[in-house]
Amino acid sequence: MIERPRPPSAAFPFESRFVTVNGYRIHYVEEGRGDPVVFIHGNPTSSYLWRNILPTVARETNRRAIAFDLLGFGRSDKPDVRYSLQVHEEIVEGFIAQLGLRDVVLVLHDWGGALGGSYAVRHPNNIRGIALMEALLIPIMVWSDFGEYQLGFRLFRSPLGYLMISVMNMFVNRLLPGAVINPDHMTEEVMRNYRAPFPTVGSRHAIRAFPRLVPIEGKPEESHRFVKTIEDALGAWAFPVLLIRATPGIAVKERQVAKLKERLSRLTVRDFGPGLHYLQEDDPDTIGRLIVDWMRQERLTGPGDLFRRNNA
Repeated sequence: MIERPRPPSAAFPFESRFVTVNGYRIHYVEEGRGDPVVFIHGNPTSSYLWRNILPTVARETNRRAIAFDLLGFGRSDKPDVRYSLQVHEEIVEGFIAQLGLRDVVLVLHDWGGALGGSYAVRHPNNIRGIALMEALLIPIMVWSDFGEYQLGFRLFRSPLGYLMISVMNMFVNRLLPGAVINPDHMTEEVMRNYRAPFPTVGSRHAIRAFPRLVPIEGKPEESHRFVKTIEDALGAWAFPVLLIRATPGIAVKERQVAKLKERLSRLTVRDFGPGLHYLQEDDPDTIGRLIVDWMRQERLTGPGDLFRRNNA
């Protein structure tokens, strides 16, 4: 009998903290002490995505684990602005600067890949390592990568996207629970927490923007250039990178894996097993274990963790 992952906890037992970045209130949670591990989410999630992984990483690596909400998501401000990649990029950079975070390990998912990757391109000396899963880092996606989600995503990028995402909230209500292998994990309590930040049409501007920004077959050109800049810099990354690879996945296919292997000199690829896109809701225990094992392998853990293991 195949042992199925236990359903992840729906609880979010963290103290909310806020910092002002570029005039906006940005929400974050954290656990632990030491050098930082910063978790960056994508669409349409928030720091809630990392709730079952952040404590494991903090505890097992003796580092300070921090997850924040991008502008327009979670408990961060949701202004009516043009949510460009540059706007999000400035929030990521400003958040790290405002908290004075040094020697950072990044854990990236979905759009967190491009935003964290862009930060690493501009601040390579402040990065100790990067862990990726289903992350946008190389702009070579084609429409066939989306499989059964292709039609829906094409509609999201069309004028109908306003009705589907902003009015009907379909990105949260339909795509999010549909892009996990174990849909029974997406309980009403879990979904209630994912819906909570987006109660109105006016609160969904950022969700609406991201599907139109995904670089697919070179379009839109602005996004393609943004992510291509990251791809072109990968060969210069001297820090270790972990890729958690799910099968079949959605954002990361064999072409992306091959490109990363070609460009990154210190890449470690680890198998997650069956997964689509929101792997954190399928099996957060496996993600936590893979991150912790890799950090130990690459000597990215804090001194307390090293002391415990050397004296076990």
